[in-house]
Amino acid sequence: MIKVHANDGISQSGVQALEKAGYSVSTTKVAQEQLVNYINQESISVLLVRSATTARKDLIDACPGLKIIGRGGVGMDNIDVDYARTKGLHVINTPAASSASVAELVFAHLYGGVRFLHQSNRAMALEGDTNFGSLKKAYAKGRELRGKTLGIIGFGRIGKAVAQIALGSGMRVVYFDQYVPSATINLKFYDEQELNFELTGSTFDAVLGESDFITLHVPAQKDYVIGADELSKMKAGAGLINAARGGVVDEVALIEALESRQISFAALDVFENEPTPAIQVLMNEYCSLSPHIGAATNEAQDRIGEELAAQIIDLTA
Repeated sequence: MIKVHANDGISQSGVQALEKAGYSVSTTKVAQEQLVNYINQESISVLLVRSATTARKDLIDACPGLKIIGRGGVGMDNIDVDYARTKGLHVINTPAASSASVAELVFAHLYGGVRFLHQSNRAMALEGDTNFGSLKKAYAKGRELRGKTLGIIGFGRIGKAVAQIALGSGMRVVYFDQYVPSATINLKFYDEQELNFELTGSTFDAVLGESDFITLHVPAQKDYVIGADELSKMKAGAGLINAARGGVVDEVALIEALESRQISFAALDVFENEPTPAIQVLMNEYCSLSPHIGAATNEAQDRIGEELAAQIIDLTA
């Protein structure tokens, strides 16, 4: 019997699909430093991780019985992918399963940002019963998204899912992606009607300069995608959303741009120093924050588990 270990968990639907096909599935969380021993002692053939567990060269070398390493999600920067493949392992992920969930979180932050919800939620808890009138006045100058321009940096599956929501909300969409010169964005509605929008990519600087809000959807990078220079090129009062990867935004420069009011707010689901984000970011009143939950919806987790199960069954059948 092939044994699968999901160290960061897997949906019940994924477990059921694997067990129905005759696989043994364990979901006990094992500490990183004990994982090699566990894999070898339990004769694990398939290791599934999310973002918390790493699968580096030392683990790959120490676990000769491993056949597959799977990542529940998109980015695989916590796995030494190329090295694993040179050792004959299959490395799989689920690039499409969480796109809608991340896109909806982007808009949760975006709608909250333009209506000051990240600030008013804090202030109301402290002063709502004593200072209601002043708070109402302080947060009364919100903006609507309809008619505004959303700039998307990185136009893969998630970037396109963000574009779908933006177009459906009446926004103009511009994007930069050197590998996607043009794209068709398909909107499907509840009554089976469909609309197609044909988009052409812009230059990076054009996206920075034209956008009322910018959202990042790029893989992990060696250098910042958004630093002090890029922030200075953004529209005065623009908003910035990062639900991609920590380290693609220079957080020191970001705080400076927020404090100078070059940009109006930032929404961050990922951070340079996860899982201990910088206190300057956590305490900044202009930051809307969430703890790396872009793919963390019940629906996405079901899709991730089922997609991983299907790939495992296909590779080992």
